[in-house]
Amino acid sequence: MAKRREFMKALGLGSGTFLMSPITLFGNGTGEEIEKLITDKTKGLQDFSIDTNVYHKKEYEADILIAGGGMAGICAALAAARNGSKVILIQDRSRLGGNASCEIRMHISGASQLKQVWRETGILEELVLTEAVTNPQRSYEMWDYVLYDKLVSEENITLLLDTTLYDAEVVDGRITKVWGLCSPTEEISIITADFFADCTGDATLAAKAGAEYMRGREAKSQWGESLAVDVADQKTMGNSLLFMSKKYDKKMPFSPPKWARKYTTKDFIHRNIQTYEYGYWWLELGGEIDIVRDGQQNRHDLMSVLFGVWDYIKNSGNHPDSENWALSWVGMIPGKRESRRVVGDYIMKQEDIQGATLFEDRVAYGGWPLDDHPPGGMDTTGEVPYVSIPLKGPYSIPFKSLYSKNISNLLMAGRNISVSHVALSSTRVMATCATLGQAIGTAMFYCKQKNLLPSQVGNDKTHMENLQQLLLRQDQAILGVTNNDEKDLAKSANVKASSEIEDGKAANVIDGINREINDGKTHKWCGDMNNGEQWVELRWEKPVKINTIELTFDTGLERFLRLSGQDWVNDQQVRGPQPETVSDYTIEAIGSGGQKIVAENEFNFLRRVEHRFDTLEVSALRLNIQKTHGDPLAKVFEVRCYHE
Repeated sequence: MAKRREFMKALGLGSGTFLMSPITLFGNGTGEEIEKLITDKTKGLQDFSIDTNVYHKKEYEADILIAGGGMAGICAALAAARNGSKVILIQDRSRLGGNASCEIRMHISGASQLKQVWRETGILEELVLTEAVTNPQRSYEMWDYVLYDKLVSEENITLLLDTTLYDAEVVDGRITKVWGLCSPTEEISIITADFFADCTGDATLAAKAGAEYMRGREAKSQWGESLAVDVADQKTMGNSLLFMSKKYDKKMPFSPPKWARKYTTKDFIHRNIQTYEYGYWWLELGGEIDIVRDGQQNRHDLMSVLFGVWDYIKNSGNHPDSENWALSWVGMIPGKRESRRVVGDYIMKQEDIQGATLFEDRVAYGGWPLDDHPPGGMDTTGEVPYVSIPLKGPYSIPFKSLYSKNISNLLMAGRNISVSHVALSSTRVMATCATLGQAIGTAMFYCKQKNLLPSQVGNDKTHMENLQQLLLRQDQAILGVTNNDEKDLAKSANVKASSEIEDGKAANVIDGINREINDGKTHKWCGDMNNGEQWVELRWEKPVKINTIELTFDTGLERFLRLSGQDWVNDQQVRGPQPETVSDYTIEAIGSGGQKIVAENEFNFLRRVEHRFDTLEVSALRLNIQKTHGDPLAKVFEVRCYHE
């Protein structure tokens, strides 16, 4: 079409020119004169042609390829890149976040459900703290921006959006390269890497590479799980489609499409409709079909359910207070709960979760209930929409469940890890998946650095302890693992403070535990800000060389912190800087040359903060705190010092 317009323009023709005859168009000239006129006018134009080579190929090389840009993939990419690996992250959407993105809008749930002190830390905590401060308006699109900004700001990450994984090459049980297709840019990506991570949720890369995987529900007899079904089947939990609505100052009528389902009061015996602004996780279908391959039809069926439920709310007469409410957003991408699960060196089971097995190779934890959903969903409204078994406390997740048993350089994080169907009902939630992502991102860096395979790390006690210490240093909480990093110079210092309370002694900043763990101790220093600026000081008997200081502050881990479309969820949290967190501070180095400020921070809202500077020989370091975000106590969990 562009060539045709260029040709027309060269002739000086308008859109109606061809309504005229050739004689009118060119006057009464001879054939030779007309041909010459056309030749002169079109001189220099390229000939019309047909080129079927639309898609161009581009080759990439990296240390690590991560497929899937949900919360697991994002945290895996950031962890690997920040440790020094070259990372390529491919995501088949233009948005990051997966089920948490503005396209699906499910809030990030996890061990906070225990209502204790177990909110997940590490990279996920950094992300949610950043979002709470930068997005007080609770815009899902701004949450997507926070995720995008974090990834593109890392120089070691190459982000390929709108890129769908479609093939993989495997040689001798090891993936060598993968292919991705970006339709908007007509690019075929050919990506070579040393390690590959499947964070697709559906285990697409694993399946394509020939990794062993499980699907459906196992029978009680297989592993002795009391919550399993009597007879194994291929059924799964279904997908959900969410909506949002707003209240207006006038009546807002609603007419459903003709294909919307019809519901009556009896369909909601087990499904409560209490609020209208955001709903509903139980708009669920697809567990009795192929959740992946039948996805197109399942999406339409879910839309028919969604509009049918909204029709019931608006027009049944049972919810008269909905008359001023109207839909403001309707999801078009269903949120998935379950599909393939890759087989690792270990398969987690019901007993590991309820019995809180403390795995020697643990790298993360979970705390969501055993929360299974019947496959029928809204096709079986006479049944309860879920069966939830609460847990008493958190449980550990082993590294052996995060890499493939038969594809040697493939790891996984998310809802596709090596767990039974029953165990998946707890491990599948996004906060847990995010911590699994940080675990494998760090592990892939470690494997690359040591020239090891994941199975070699997972089955070696020394390597696992090293990996656990690296994760702990980067604020990945691991049950029962404390800081015994020999390189941490803070551990050999004497600690004193301007003030301290009885259960907040200054020495707590080097006790090896950087959060509350329900053991009756606070594990943090607390200085009284009512007495003015507070400080905590580390002093060594002999001068030490230092160029890195890492601080861990209090961010109120006993509360929920997550973006949600539900007002009641929002009311339970602090949208903005957390009041317990230290806001303004300086770090002062004390040595033979006197005192020098080596770092300062204003309006800090993060839990973990790292400061690097030129190497100094110091006899003491002092953290001076000028301000918190409202708490009367200056609270610091941990101070680490390194010379690297």
